[in-house]
Amino acid sequence: MNKRLRTGAIATAGVGAVAAAAILLPNANASTDQPAALKTLSAHSATQLATSLKADLGDQSAGWYLDSSNGHLVMNVLSEDDAASVKAKGAVAKVVQNSMTALKSGAKTLRDNASVPGTAWSIDPKTNKIVVVADRTVTGAKMATLTKTTNGMGEGMVTVKRSQGEFKRYDGGDAGSAAGGAAGSAAGGAGDAAGGAGDAAGGAGDAAGGAGDAAGGAGDAAGGAGDAAGGAGDAAGGAGDGGAGGGGQAAGPIGGSAIFGGNARCSLGFNVTVKGAPAFLTAGHCGNDSKTWTADQGGSQPLGTVSDSKFPKTDFALVTYDDANAQPQSAVDLQNGSTQEITKAAEAAVGMKVQRSGSTTGLSDGTVTGLDATVNYGNGDIVNGLIQTDVCAEPGDSGGAMFSEDSAVGLTSGGSGDCTSGGETFFQPVTDALKATGAEIGAGGGGAGGGDNGGDNGAAGGNGAGGGDADAGNAGAGNAGAGNAGAGNAGAGNAGAGNAGAGNAGAGAGDPGAGAGAEDPGAGAQDPGAAGGDALN
Repeated sequence: MNKRLRTGAIATAGVGAVAAAAILLPNANASTDQPAALKTLSAHSATQLATSLKADLGDQSAGWYLDSSNGHLVMNVLSEDDAASVKAKGAVAKVVQNSMTALKSGAKTLRDNASVPGTAWSIDPKTNKIVVVADRTVTGAKMATLTKTTNGMGEGMVTVKRSQGEFKRYDGGDAGSAAGGAAGSAAGGAGDAAGGAGDAAGGAGDAAGGAGDAAGGAGDAAGGAGDAAGGAGDAAGGAGDGGAGGGGQAAGPIGGSAIFGGNARCSLGFNVTVKGAPAFLTAGHCGNDSKTWTADQGGSQPLGTVSDSKFPKTDFALVTYDDANAQPQSAVDLQNGSTQEITKAAEAAVGMKVQRSGSTTGLSDGTVTGLDATVNYGNGDIVNGLIQTDVCAEPGDSGGAMFSEDSAVGLTSGGSGDCTSGGETFFQPVTDALKATGAEIGAGGGGAGGGDNGGDNGAAGGNGAGGGDADAGNAGAGNAGAGNAGAGNAGAGNAGAGNAGAGNAGAGAGDPGAGAGAEDPGAGAQDPGAAGGDALN
């Protein structure tokens, strides 16, 4: 009897051990997927982590977004098992219904069956749906076609919204309108046109493009103690205020600067290089508007020639600078007299905080709301693969820079609404444009005017060329004031003011201000806004 009891006890103990092992083994297997501490990430870091997770998940990936309020990456997955592996790498996992494959298939259904002018759609990972926006022109039969298609896709796949605006490209149809961009002021600054319509350039009357004294003439030297050539008082971008990386104003055209071609006005996106040659990116529909582009409405300051332009389907253009030795700064105009250096390109992410600089409305900010967007502008102009945002824009802003800190993200394409009522704006991804053209961000390390002689360096980028090496009378008046300040490239101060006086000792020989371009940084340094609100801003 005791023997049987002992045998039963042993058997019972064995069963218990097996049971314990059964409990422990799954926990041991799951230990590798224990949630890690949530990582606070920048948009760039979130993109890197999301790319890694997408590769691991394969078809089980359903998109992702950045929770910008806390910097957490949110990854959409289709099962709890996949959620565990996502959490193990420090991201937030969200189990959703629609896979990315299904969402892209739904977008194709819209393209095939509901390609209605005035509509746009994008994939929104936050709602795990395709969001369709119909503008005010979508009525009657057009709305019926859209509704029939979306109803057939199911409520869990698509959401339809209405916009009070009208989808359109944001190129300015009239080059003469708002030539001064956001400031709306006359080229060259506060009153008289740069270069002086009635005053003698470099003479004894009014300063070339300026407010009082002759640039390099009988009064105070250009860039000196009097009024800065081409300015409203102080020469923009003068000797003491550097451009590249110093927060100062750039000497040449940069992201957000106005560019003119034919009867169109657009905005420069980003300065780039192609096999070492300087160029810039803008919108493809702008590239289609004109083959050649200038920094001023009158066409006296040529910038470059279109070497590649794609629109519709995509929307980017590459413009090669006419001056092969130009070194334009890799930066964006912040429209307040300072610049943001651009060092790289980045993929957009839903939730990413971005800013846009354009020649009509200046600087605006907002958030990326959708990816892989399609917009139908009408007349067969349908563009795919765009970035959707809630950033505002208006005609003339086309091609302008969308960026996140020092990263280039997008080129302004079009949208609805304006900067009064708001609306949606769509952007061509910069990464796609770079890949297609072989271009690279930056332009030979263009240092546009650092903290040293703004006049000499102002010649980089083809602006301020006259002032860089000329005598006061010629460069300061004719070239620097008229040519460069007029376009608003901060060229007035940089070319004429910074260098004209100093380059010609005779110009101000009797006036201590002769060398003021170099010796009196106050002329240009204290008021970079003099030309900052000019024609290009």
